[in-house]
Amino acid sequence: MFQSLLKHREALLGGVIVLMILAIGSRVPSFIAPGNLVEMFNDTSILIILALGQMMVLLTKGIDLSMAANLALTGMIVALINFHYPDVPVWALLFLATALGLLMGAINGLLVWKLGIPAIVVTLGTMSIYRGIIFLLTGGGWVNSNQMGVDFLALPRASLLGLPVLSWCAIAALLLVGYFLRYSRTGRALYTAGGNATAAYYTGINAGKMQFVSFCLSGALAGFCGYLWISRFAVAYVDVANGFELQVVAACVIGGISTMGGTGRVLGCLFGALFLGVINNALPVIGVSPFWQMAISGTVIVIAVLLNERGNKRKGRLILRDAARQQQKQAVNS
Repeated sequence: MFQSLLKHREALLGGVIVLMILAIGSRVPSFIAPGNLVEMFNDTSILIILALGQMMVLLTKGIDLSMAANLALTGMIVALINFHYPDVPVWALLFLATALGLLMGAINGLLVWKLGIPAIVVTLGTMSIYRGIIFLLTGGGWVNSNQMGVDFLALPRASLLGLPVLSWCAIAALLLVGYFLRYSRTGRALYTAGGNATAAYYTGINAGKMQFVSFCLSGALAGFCGYLWISRFAVAYVDVANGFELQVVAACVIGGISTMGGTGRVLGCLFGALFLGVINNALPVIGVSPFWQMAISGTVIVIAVLLNERGNKRKGRLILRDAARQQQKQAVNS
């Protein structure tokens, strides 16, 4: 039964999300209005994109706690450029934010790969460094909406086929990452590197290099979100998205991405982010205290971790049992 639960985890999580929406809608009918559902998905879009990046790092047995700081720094840089050089086109700023994010991710990846420093230590350090750089750039100052260009602020809010561009960015990221992980050689290597280091070695996959690649991709997505966050909320300051990296990790864990590496799917990542998005939007509507919101989210995360760990142990026992049977067969044949 437990194995069946884990096997159909995405379907179960999707069903829970639908039931939550319907339950809240029964008390507050406006909650399930199409416009509110679109807005709720839009509010979760940045979390979805960041969770996809974090997922790729987790697949290789790493973790990236610097994503939110990366987002804040790239967002501040493009906001400052837009303020001082308003003629720079938005597409160039978006490209610059993504490239800067990739560079910061590459720094994390190199420190983990070449120096062998644990990923959690590296990213905790770079998280503080990136926040410190923002303070050095601004002296603790802010860039407000009246200092940003109209085009700079307009892109995420523009509508296409009834959905904001920000939502389309999340959908595009889901499709691209899903295709990359399923059909590309590098994407499949991320699973192998994190799931079975011995098999990776004998198949010529460099696990350290795969961690580097995952950090680069995670950093690029964080940089991309740096522009999206600043332009959507129309403000840039040192503490932008402070602590948001914990929401990102939580979305992955709830969606079934194992912190032990090698396990997880894009669909689970999406549902994990949507689950948190529904909670964050629903609980204030029904008058739940912010402290209870944190407690409920924390409880869900702990339960998800326990499920993941039980699944990992179960898988490990199955592998050992199969190996023992193979040895018994060899002994009988000899």
